[in-house]
Amino acid sequence: MQFEVHLTAGAERDLESIYDYIAEFDSRASADHVLDRLLKAAEGLVSFPERGTHPRELQALGVREYRQVFFKPWRLVYRIIGQQIFIVLIADGRRDMQALLARRLLGE
Repeated sequence: MQFEVHLTAGAERDLESIYDYIAEFDSRASADHVLDRLLKAAEGLVSFPERGTHPRELQALGVREYRQVFFKPWRLVYRIIGQQIFIVLIADGRRDMQALLARRLLGE
């Protein structure tokens, strides 16, 4: 069974910010590589979206409707609704993920 993967507006902004940061402080080639790998990680969800783990920061709050996959140090956080996958956050896992997830996903 195939799923459709969608980037939310927030996830698109995340990708743009990541790309711009890497291009500015490293190189465009590195930024292209990271962007390609992040998009491949997203595309990999088409066949088996349940493979992602539940973010521990959300699990601690009893929230289990989100999952995540990694292209370290980057985390792609997504939600499965029917046959569709919505990537809601792409962030550096070294950030304060508790606060970021609470703000972005729980509106706190």
